Amino acid sequence: MRFRGKLARLALIALALAYAAPAAHAQTAKPAPKPAPQKVVPQRGEFSYAPLVKKAAPAVVNIYARRVVQRRPSPFLDDPFFRRFFGEDVLKGIPRERIENSLGSGVIVRADGLIVTNNHVIREASEITVVLADRREFPARIVVTDDRTDLALLRINVGRERLPHVALRDSDQLEVGDIVLAIGNPFGVGQTVTSGIISALARTAEGVSDYSFFIQTDAAINPGNSGGALIGMDGRLVGINTAIYSRTGGSVGIGFAIPANMVATVIASEGHGGKVVRAWLGASGDTVTADIAKGLKLKRPIGVIVTKTFPSGPAEAAGLKVGDVIVGIDGKEVDDIQALRFRIATLAVGEEASLTVLREGKEELLSLQLTPPPEIPPRETTTLRGRTPLAGATVANMSPALAEEMQLDSLQQGVVITQVSGNSGAARVGLQPGDFIVQINGAKITNVADLKAELEKGAQRWQVAIRRAGRVMTVTIEG
Repeated sequence: MRFRGKLARLALIALALAYAAPAAHAQTAKPAPKPAPQKVVPQRGEFSYAPLVKKAAPAVVNIYARRVVQRRPSPFLDDPFFRRFFGEDVLKGIPRERIENSLGSGVIVRADGLIVTNNHVIREASEITVVLADRREFPARIVVTDDRTDLALLRINVGRERLPHVALRDSDQLEVGDIVLAIGNPFGVGQTVTSGIISALARTAEGVSDYSFFIQTDAAINPGNSGGALIGMDGRLVGINTAIYSRTGGSVGIGFAIPANMVATVIASEGHGGKVVRAWLGASGDTVTADIAKGLKLKRPIGVIVTKTFPSGPAEAAGLKVGDVIVGIDGKEVDDIQALRFRIATLAVGEEASLTVLREGKEELLSLQLTPPPEIPPRETTTLRGRTPLAGATVANMSPALAEEMQLDSLQQGVVITQVSGNSGAARVGLQPGDFIVQINGAKITNVADLKAELEKGAQRWQVAIRRAGRVMTVTIEG
């Protein structure tokens, strides 16, 4: 009985296990629940200029210049019939003035409120207003104007506040293909940022400035962008937007900017009392053409061949000779006359530069001491009067310093006309500032003293030989 009871208990346990096993098997065979899906945070993979713009844009300002323009008098004023019939007072009328407003951009280059812009933006302005990126407005005063580079410096008074500004970059480090941003106020629509690349370097743009050595970019530049910033990818200023090539007045992808290295020379002039003092080579030359290169047995057309040196000037003191070919300055290649002028203009007075020249097929290095153009000979500025055809003209002895001021060839010599009074004898003859007086009645004129002596002799008939733009013309005037 006991054995049977034991078997019965075992049978019950086995039966229980038999029923439990499928359940356990089913439980283990049940698929595990899937984990909850994780949110994938999208990563910003696209490139953005936003950080660069946030850094540079606050330093770009709008400039509003106001100038007063006198209305032209009546075109009938010079007609004797109309003067007699209507009277001069009626024809002249009441002088009227017209207000002209110009719009441009500028860049804060120092935290104390020093701003660089284009000279043509503020030329002859009687009132200048600067509007910051945060819309605050300040009156501005002119610190430096330089027509030769088309650059100007303005200053606004912000007290002890430190304004956002951009540092200048060495523009010689730029390469074609570098990405740049143009920031300005085109057409007065408000601050605008456009992007592009550097399309070319050392570009010539005639009629913009005397130093045609521009950065070309395809970043959209339009009217109102003048004086604005061209920014590199490091956030520093590489140039000042200045001009565009366009048949319609709008951007066609060809814009020009003044390199930052030239901008730096104008900024440095603030410490010279607002006068831009540039280094002077004391030599002139011509771009080496293919024919000249062939004659000199050069591998390719490069450099500037020296045609003239100023006596005792820096070039002559350095040992530069007529016929030498300047191919480099401080290790930077000189391709043509524009490049030579730009390189000299961006060097600091008082320092020393290294000239690389080719002489008789061999390369030589010359040490050039950088000095400003001298006042030799003294000007002896004189306004001519009396009964002569030159009455009303102001003349002076030409010197390298005067040539720099008048934007003329610094190696020219003689007597130059610096100013002509309206309705004077000189004006009626047609004389202009920049004309050189070569001869009076056959007598050679080399200085102001010679000119005054010949005019004092008087004459019934005057023959005046003048040189204008390299051409000599003779004018005959009856006394």
